[in-house]
Amino acid sequence: MATQTGLGEPRGPWFVSPDLGPDGHGGWGVPGTGLDPGRRRPGRLLAGLTVVALSTLSGAAAGGWVAGQAGDPEAAATAAAVPAELVTAAGKTVPGVVSVLVAGAGGRSATGSGFAIDGEQHIVTNDHILARGVGGGVTVETPNGRRYPAEVVGREPGSDLAVLRVPPDAGLTPLPLAKPGATRVGEPVLAVGSPLGLAGTVTAGIVSALDRQVRLGSNRHTAVQTDASINPGNSGGPLVNARGEVVGVNTAIATIDGNGSIGIGFAIPIEQVQQSADTIIGKGG
Repeated sequence: MATQTGLGEPRGPWFVSPDLGPDGHGGWGVPGTGLDPGRRRPGRLLAGLTVVALSTLSGAAAGGWVAGQAGDPEAAATAAAVPAELVTAAGKTVPGVVSVLVAGAGGRSATGSGFAIDGEQHIVTNDHILARGVGGGVTVETPNGRRYPAEVVGREPGSDLAVLRVPPDAGLTPLPLAKPGATRVGEPVLAVGSPLGLAGTVTAGIVSALDRQVRLGSNRHTAVQTDASINPGNSGGPLVNARGEVVGVNTAIATIDGNGSIGIGFAIPIEQVQQSADTIIGKGG
């Protein structure tokens, strides 16, 4: 299994690409995945492809949304080159995105991201973040830096989704969800979250593919693929379109030999997110 370097070891389960070769039949033979090494295809760039979950160690320095810094000429010049609809979408999205802090056993902890899904202050995040803190407390940090203890409403390991709830006075802005089946390949998207503890980070890209198959352990997932830059700590954060609607939950990145983001990220589609969140909230209140 490749070792993550440069960005710190990703926290959460390891993902691997599906055991399908370029012809749709054979395996890639990725070391450490359990695939047949005798089938490895030399010379193929994806022979060493690994897909990993995106939570990270807590304690990273908190940061701000750079594009929102006022009075910075360089930032203003950079913002001017960004399509206006993405700037508007970012401004609508950031207030509803939080950092998720999980206390783990033995002093170890993990961080990720999440976002408000309704006016009841329910927050969607990834289950693999919570899995690192069995028995530990969960804290949510809002965009204004305030921290609240979070109740775990429910978890769904099979979909890698979980729902938290914070007190009403957190005042989180719920994010609108895209209509099922409305996401299109090539449309611009933003990934929002707390990579490496840098809260409120926004990165831009496009939808690279739909219905991409990835595996989490023994579970296969149909994912939205994007080239928006996402890194450890983005887990659980929203992938939103130019209208500020959530099209997916950022969950994993592909790496070559564990060397961080290479511009291939995966998000759980909004259809699955909505279904799982409704089920969890219905059971947990």
